[in-house]
Amino acid sequence: MLWENPTMGDATRADAPTAARPRRRASFVGVLGEILITVGVVALLYVAWQMWIGDWIIGNEKHQEASALSQSWIDDPAPAPTPSDTAGTDPVIPVQAQQDHGTPFGVMFIPRFGPQWQFTIAAGTSRKDILDKGEIGHYKDTAMPGGMGNTVYAAHRWTSGAPFDPIDRLVIGDAIVIQTPDGWYTYRFRTIEYVKDTQIEVLLPVPQEVGMAADGRYLTLTSCAPKLNMLERIIAYAIFDGFTPTADGPPASLAAPTVGASS
Repeated sequence: MLWENPTMGDATRADAPTAARPRRRASFVGVLGEILITVGVVALLYVAWQMWIGDWIIGNEKHQEASALSQSWIDDPAPAPTPSDTAGTDPVIPVQAQQDHGTPFGVMFIPRFGPQWQFTIAAGTSRKDILDKGEIGHYKDTAMPGGMGNTVYAAHRWTSGAPFDPIDRLVIGDAIVIQTPDGWYTYRFRTIEYVKDTQIEVLLPVPQEVGMAADGRYLTLTSCAPKLNMLERIIAYAIFDGFTPTADGPPASLAAPTVGASS
C-alpha cells in the first residue's frame, strides 16, 4: 500500500516556482511624508533638549559657578566699608559703584526655589554675552544692591539654565538675597504683575511711579511671559529688609521657607 507523504508533498510545493512580485515604487507623497515625520521627531527632540535636558545641565553648571564665587567672598572677605564707600547711604549698608558691562558682581539666592538655586549677576542685560550664558543681568543705571531706589534684574525663563523659570511661584514674604563681596542684601517679595514690553516704568527709582524720587530701597525681577514667547513681561517686586556683612556669616534669610507658606 502506498502512503501519502505530506512532508514531501509540502516540500514539492515549496520547490515550485512562484510568480515574481512587482516592486513598489516610492511615490513623491510617501517620501515627503517620511521627511516630514523625521523633521518632526528632530524638532521634538530639540525642544525637549532646550526645555528640560539642556536647561538642567546648564543650570547645574551655573549653580556650581555661582557657589564657587560666593564661597570665594566668604573665604576672603572684603574690608569693612568706610563712609566714602557708601555712596551717600547709611554707613552700615555699603553700596557698590556701577560695574562695567559684563562684570560679575553678585550672586542671587531665592530659597523658595531650592537650596541649590543660585546664579551669578553680571552688569548689563544683553542676550548674547549675559542672558544667553545663563546669568542674571542687572539693568544699567538702576540702583546697585542696597542702594536707594530700584535695583532691577532680568533673566530667561527657558533655555540657558532658565534662572527665572519659577518666578511665578514666589510667595509674599519670600526672601530674595543678593550677595556681593561686602555681604548679603535681603529683600522681601511683595507682588507680581504682567505688563507689556513697552512699559519701562518698572525700571524707575520707584517702580511705576513716574517723576517720583527714590523714597526707599526696591528690587524688581523681570522676565518673559507667558513662558516660551515675548508677548508680555512678568514683573516681581520686593522691598529691602536688611544687610548682613560678610564677616557675620550667611543671614537667616537664606534658610528654606516652609513649603506653601510665606516667610
